[in-house]
Amino acid sequence: MTTAGGPTLLGIDVLWVATLLAAVATVAVLFALYAAVTVRDPMAKRVKSLNERREQLKAGITASTTKKRAKLVQQNDTTDKMRNMLSYLKVLQDDQLKEAQQKLAQAGIRSKDLAYAVIFSRMVLPIILGGGAALMIYGFGYLAEWTDFKKFMVFAGATLAGYKGADIYVGNLVSKRTDLVRKGLPDAIDLLVICAEAGLTVDSAFGRVAKELGDAYPELADEFSLTSIELGFLTERRMAFENFAYRVNLDHVKGVVTTMIQTEKYGTPLASALRVLSAEFRNDRMMRAEEKAARLPAIMTVPLILFILPTLFIVILGPAACSISDAMM
Repeated sequence: MTTAGGPTLLGIDVLWVATLLAAVATVAVLFALYAAVTVRDPMAKRVKSLNERREQLKAGITASTTKKRAKLVQQNDTTDKMRNMLSYLKVLQDDQLKEAQQKLAQAGIRSKDLAYAVIFSRMVLPIILGGGAALMIYGFGYLAEWTDFKKFMVFAGATLAGYKGADIYVGNLVSKRTDLVRKGLPDAIDLLVICAEAGLTVDSAFGRVAKELGDAYPELADEFSLTSIELGFLTERRMAFENFAYRVNLDHVKGVVTTMIQTEKYGTPLASALRVLSAEFRNDRMMRAEEKAARLPAIMTVPLILFILPTLFIVILGPAACSISDAMM
């Protein structure tokens, strides 16, 4: 006994496609409900890290030497083992370590010990991924129908992914965080101008701006809060501003830091200098928006050809094709 199949369109079972789309929609609805129920405070984790930094500064951790920091900070056992292994193999370089630590700081990761994990992954992951790919391809005979060149490319790609995987991940975090800081910087400078004209000190102004921007721009508020804490505890205020520029990979922030250092040193009016910077940053943000709008027609050409036009043709010509097919039969 045979059962008649469902209606088809271009050789595809319509009922099967509808069932698949219904399943995808159900999963999307469940995920949306889960995301709505499990809403977390975006500032909770940042407040915890800021409190840890405040306690470190209270304990006197202001030196940059590794020996003094190692005595005062409780190191993680895993990172200790990684550091010892890298030192034993003599592959740990100071410039490489400082670069990794700065990248982590720009990504919003406060722990400098994770820099050892990033460097360690460059040495271990290529062996694991490359060796696993070689074992699967050449040992167990996977991808036997592929040519030797394609097999080698898979092996080389797995090895390269292992070497650059951690750097790509951290670089992606840095890029996203930098974009978020760039969006909120003009508003933050305007608030700094208002606080300066109201007579607040620089550290109080930074703390007030961080409090006001906590919901709209939590990443920027995090940096302003940390700068406010360091202004109150560090022996040199210049060091706090330089740390702010060290943690954010943005030229605009470096301009703000230079302005703050000059006003601290020469006593120039802070509000007027920040007002000029704010106008410049807003013009830059407007130019970026106009640039994206100018690129939009060229970017939309490919999706229009691949997705919108075929759907439009199916909607317009589909009923006519079905009528012609029924008439011919």
